[in-house]
Amino acid sequence: MGEFTVHRVRFFHYMPSAVRALAFQPQRQKIAVARTDGSLEILNRADHLFQEKVIPGREQRGTEALAWAGQRLFSAGLNGELVEYDMQELREKYRLDASGGPVWTLTCNPQGTRLAVGCEDGTVKLFEVCDDGIQFERNLAKQKGRILSLSWHPSGSRLVAGMAGVIWVFDAGTGQSVHRLLVERGTGAPRSKECVVWSVVCLSDGTIVSGDSSGNVKVWDGDTGTLIRNHQVTKWDVLALSVSQDETSLVAGTSEGTVVQFQHLSVVLGREDKEWVQTRTFKNHTHDVRAVLELDTAVVSGGMDTQLVVRPLLDKIDVKTSASALRKIHFPHRRLVSCSRTARLLLFQHRIHLELWRLGESEGTGDSLPIKRKPEKLLHLKTKGEEHICCSALSPCGGWVVVSTVTNLRLYRLQCDETISITKVSKLPKVVSSANQICFSSDSSYLFTASTCSSVHVLALSQSGCTFVCTLKPKSCKRTYNWPEFLVSASRTVGHCVLDLVIVCVQAYCTVPVYSSGVTAMSINPATNNLFMVHADQQIFEFSLEQKQYTDWSRLVHRKGLHPQWLERDTPVTNVTFSPRNPAHVILHDMYMFCIIDQTLPLPERNSQLVNQLTLRSLPEKERRAHSHAFKICKTFKELLFVELLEDQSLVVIERPLLDITAQLPPPVRQKKFAT
Repeated sequence: MGEFTVHRVRFFHYMPSAVRALAFQPQRQKIAVARTDGSLEILNRADHLFQEKVIPGREQRGTEALAWAGQRLFSAGLNGELVEYDMQELREKYRLDASGGPVWTLTCNPQGTRLAVGCEDGTVKLFEVCDDGIQFERNLAKQKGRILSLSWHPSGSRLVAGMAGVIWVFDAGTGQSVHRLLVERGTGAPRSKECVVWSVVCLSDGTIVSGDSSGNVKVWDGDTGTLIRNHQVTKWDVLALSVSQDETSLVAGTSEGTVVQFQHLSVVLGREDKEWVQTRTFKNHTHDVRAVLELDTAVVSGGMDTQLVVRPLLDKIDVKTSASALRKIHFPHRRLVSCSRTARLLLFQHRIHLELWRLGESEGTGDSLPIKRKPEKLLHLKTKGEEHICCSALSPCGGWVVVSTVTNLRLYRLQCDETISITKVSKLPKVVSSANQICFSSDSSYLFTASTCSSVHVLALSQSGCTFVCTLKPKSCKRTYNWPEFLVSASRTVGHCVLDLVIVCVQAYCTVPVYSSGVTAMSINPATNNLFMVHADQQIFEFSLEQKQYTDWSRLVHRKGLHPQWLERDTPVTNVTFSPRNPAHVILHDMYMFCIIDQTLPLPERNSQLVNQLTLRSLPEKERRAHSHAFKICKTFKELLFVELLEDQSLVVIERPLLDITAQLPPPVRQKKFAT
């Protein structure tokens, strides 16, 4: 693999937001994740939990609840508004004031035709889901106190609402209350402190399950309004509940960071009578678990510690594969860093601002080199308005910076000599109002912006500004990457389109064969004009743009198969680059490792080990030769956000240790430990 001078960067203080709500769309296997900064993420459960889409948030616009109505996604928050999202444009479709003060909870009936909204003023409001929006239908009987949790009966005929100290059961047809269930305070709780019902679930047999601030999971008879069973699962709050589709399993998320599973089991062998029995407790979070999902074979949970945890239920899995392993999603499945390889500049993307840094310099030789010049922060560029940043890019020459929100794209001219100057390009073509993905040509003379309207706009850059060249319209393009002669656009549905920009009259060049899994990273090797692609299922393809077919190396990979340890990795590759001095070296990375693939060496055998290079160096020479193969893996560094090879063959490695993120979180609830 060779040795590199490594710039080990830890001054990108990326901080993810806490998970506030989860919603599952079973027909298309989509998981919607709402975070406290107002952003939404759409994960494809059928494609290795790949983060397919991200809708940026807005300042002071947090989300409290999510609900799918068929294939349409709605959210609500404490600003009192309901929001529907345009899943193609990746932005808000419209906002509607619920007219009840802050909205604490939102749920859709199983038929996907009505939304129920729980408000601060004690009303439960019903909205009809129409083709072109939602229409207010009626208020249910108003109560004293805020509505904190809601759940529909699977038939859609009843609605259960949780409040402070009480659970109400409503007839959805008449709007009148049917039952009033009093929720008692926990043992030893002061009289002045009411028991808050944070979550409720209504089952098809009429059973109601509630989770409250006394740490109890209570099971109620919904027909008679009587308490059947009480489970004390924590001394703190039970914040979230979720039941499986077959209603045989239920999970509860607590403020201690635990997820508790209950199963509907026969307590006496041979008898048909069943009870809800506490069976497992999972401890994968350090802070409050604010949202849980019980899926067929796994539990998904998220909360204040910002990570999304997918915990497999091994008793429901027949064949154990990499897909049935515990997964923790920490970082976004997209790049937040841009690099100028020649100017040695780094651009960091935060929610509402960008940071431009110049790398430092070292001297001497050895494992740890003395610093000759410290890294320098050159620029702090804040966006205007409330919208968070969608995407950004730094040109290869280091002379241009572009940043886009949902509604506004800005282009800046940079000069980074002895003094730093930045100039906004005032007149941009009207067709370029915003972008979903952005990249520059390798010589920094063109800017490509991919809109959510399945088109790519081409702008020519010069000292005087930029001019519009043309609009390319391949099918459903979502991501764009470039090299001197080719622009490549990746589509989730139709594969990849390659557009030849050398031809004066721009036209479609070729189409890469469709593959079932989404593209997580791809790039074109400038020395060979081969398109290198990595997918969410960890499969690798190399496509020759000149010959319009897969390369011999790619065919060899898929004839022989990739190593099982490579395919079992649970974090996607987010960047691919190449060594200018050796075109056969492909450099790629995920969250936990970076790898140099030497295409001149044989592929690893299935029964061999993908040994870390640090481990390999400690082996005797004979064993080291036995482990020699194309995949050179390095796990020396902490959690990775970005890896890039500079023009001088030095390596930039941007780390964001999870311990640093945890250190910035608020303290969790106090947990009693032995002998304390």
